[in-house]
Amino acid sequence: MDLRLAGQGALVTGSSAGIGATIAEMLADEGCEVLVHGRDAGAAAAVAERVAARGVRAEVVLGDLTEPGVAEQVALTARDFGARILVNNAGPFAEHDWDSSQPSDWRAAFEGNVLPTVRVSQTLLPSLRAHGWGRVITIGSRAVRTPLPHMATYSAAKAAVVNMTTSLARHLAGTGVTANCVSPGVIVTPSLYRMIEERAAAETDEVTGRDEADIAAEYAPNPSGRLGRPQDIAAAVAYLASPLADYVNGIELRVDGGITGTP
Repeated sequence: MDLRLAGQGALVTGSSAGIGATIAEMLADEGCEVLVHGRDAGAAAAVAERVAARGVRAEVVLGDLTEPGVAEQVALTARDFGARILVNNAGPFAEHDWDSSQPSDWRAAFEGNVLPTVRVSQTLLPSLRAHGWGRVITIGSRAVRTPLPHMATYSAAKAAVVNMTTSLARHLAGTGVTANCVSPGVIVTPSLYRMIEERAAAETDEVTGRDEADIAAEYAPNPSGRLGRPQDIAAAVAYLASPLADYVNGIELRVDGGITGTP
């Protein structure tokens, strides 16, 4: 299916690795020009090289979005790049429970996940509105609907992101700019497997290899019977970024294998 994205410009924050990198590459597959963002110059350059190999323009912008003025500067670079699609993907994950979490942990969760989304969006929005078309897509989490006690700070921050998405969609009514959120379930990444093996080793004093179905059944039981993949999230983002999704606005699209259930 042609998503009609050829020639559009996109900024994907936190796209030097992981889900963000896959989003950048899939948008490039659809013909988007992509501004790759990250903090590590080498990693960002490697993703930009893979994006450019798709035959589209790719550039890199670096910076820690939690530092003063950096989010705004990244957004201005995106404006000059011609980005009409903003994917707010950057955001740290940390495990903090109610007994051990400190005010600094809550602050870090919101400063890492909420404020960069606000600052980048606010700075880029005037350009999108002036153009009369645009997309703001923010990455949430299954923790929004099924918060876990050991992810208290992260879950709360991501819930704020979903709330902001609905508010922003209503704020942008009639402008041609939509705002939506994609909430991933448990996604297969090297860090996920490392975390699971470390936990298993701590519990049993040994590391044993397990297949994906076993891990899904234990850590993320869902009707689909498997863990998610970065491509699952990227495909949802690409659809929401496209003109085919003009009538989809203000939603949280849960891409989690059904783990959160309905509604």
